[in-house]
Amino acid sequence: MDVSTDGVPHIGQTPARSASDAVAEPTAAISECDYPAPLLPEDEWNRQLAAHVRPRDWVNPRPKDRYHLVVIGGGTAGLVSAAIAATLGARVALVEKSLLGGDCLNAGCVPSKALLTTARAIRMARRFPQLGLKTPTDIRVDFARVMERMRRLRAAISPHDSAARFRDLGVDVFIGAGRFIGPDRVQVEDATLRFRKAIIATGTRPAVPPLPGLQDVHYLTNETVFSLTALPRRLAVIGAGPIGCEMAQAFANFGSEVLLIEAMHGVLPREDREAGGIVQRALEHDGVRVLCCGKSLHLEKTGGGARLRVESHGRCCDQIVDALLVCAGRAPNVRGLGLEAAGVAYDEKRGVHVDDFLRTTNRRIYAAGDVCSPYKFTHAADFMARIAVRNALFRGRSQFSRLVIPWCTYTAPELAHVGLTAAAAESRGIAVDVLTQPLDEVDRAVLEEATDGFVKVVVRRGTDRILGATIVAEDAGNMIGELTMALQHGVGLKALAEVIHPYPTIAEAIRKLGDRYNRTRLTPFAKRLLRWILGRA
Repeated sequence: MDVSTDGVPHIGQTPARSASDAVAEPTAAISECDYPAPLLPEDEWNRQLAAHVRPRDWVNPRPKDRYHLVVIGGGTAGLVSAAIAATLGARVALVEKSLLGGDCLNAGCVPSKALLTTARAIRMARRFPQLGLKTPTDIRVDFARVMERMRRLRAAISPHDSAARFRDLGVDVFIGAGRFIGPDRVQVEDATLRFRKAIIATGTRPAVPPLPGLQDVHYLTNETVFSLTALPRRLAVIGAGPIGCEMAQAFANFGSEVLLIEAMHGVLPREDREAGGIVQRALEHDGVRVLCCGKSLHLEKTGGGARLRVESHGRCCDQIVDALLVCAGRAPNVRGLGLEAAGVAYDEKRGVHVDDFLRTTNRRIYAAGDVCSPYKFTHAADFMARIAVRNALFRGRSQFSRLVIPWCTYTAPELAHVGLTAAAAESRGIAVDVLTQPLDEVDRAVLEEATDGFVKVVVRRGTDRILGATIVAEDAGNMIGELTMALQHGVGLKALAEVIHPYPTIAEAIRKLGDRYNRTRLTPFAKRLLRWILGRA
């Protein structure tokens, strides 16, 4: 059976997005409540986190007669929906069965980027001799302190998503499992919430592929990997999408022997192939062993972890690992919501069905975020929530399809993208030109010795109209915003050539692309004409 991957979508595609701790089992849960794994181990930072996003002493309020808006799900889309609606004066109820803040705060963007900061520091420290700095012969990683730092920073961010904050905004916060019991009401514990409109924002969970033997081994997902307290000596990561690549590179820099397995060709297989190749070389440079085109993956339990066998490019790999991390996509949280009772259409793969206005098959109910979107990103959920609230409460006609959504994989170097790739454009019958600015022609990249990357822009054939862009660079996530704005507002490469960037910066590559486009307009005839004009001067 082929190995699945967590992927990122291009416009018009449906994505597959996004090992147990055989080394050190998480300690006991914080309380008798059924807290999920992100709140393990028990320490002061996880107690602070719990106090904000799942308070032990929380008492659900008495329901109002009827709410303008009931929001099910307290992740990014749900929190944004509730905050906007309450700020505008609506009566709002927010229902969350687990942890406020959702995947992003507790088991996604926040903890992962905290780890990546440390991993990048290790990567830079290894370059010190190259920079003329004397360092110890080896870099020792205190993994327990790395993870403690992550938990401390996660707890510091959590007040923004806390139950108390939303109560103070005027939102009735209900902790418990919510389910529809009719087209206009939701039940939470023993309370019934009647509504005029509702938004489903229940997000996704890790998808577990039907791999032979997986059910017999102890494995990690993004919901449990951040509970580790000891570094696995040997780690296998299944799925070379964004989550898999980020974690594989981080753990390799921490000192694990990492094996990264992907069913498709290369890492980040849904991205620009040239860009994915650069990221793969970086992973391999950091010690990750990449097995792409993986077939016939089989797992079995061993005394200290798991044994895996997989075929890659005709060669068989038989490896014993201490921990296994499954990054094989996301599954929408639609079970147990009573969607049938509400008349809301859904399926287990795509999640809740919505139209371009984010309205479900029940005209009272909308959906936002990962539970209904091909774009499994926090920033996409945020802007979808704004659309859903506007359309639900004010009869707005905002359209999801009009959003221009960039994304970034935070490996080193980063890979950021917006719009169409050349392959996606051509599959739609759109003739395109592709302009690429290599970083080895950008002075700041040369000075940083970070020249393995580029800025690539796809334009409509014969014009400067931007259809998409891909950046591979150390700070690609911050750079993609300029091209996203250009794409959203119809700013072409000619205009970007006139934007002055401070010298020296990596972002100069974008201006250089504009210059590169302008040079394409200097045809042989134009050159002869200019020489004739100058010759007469």
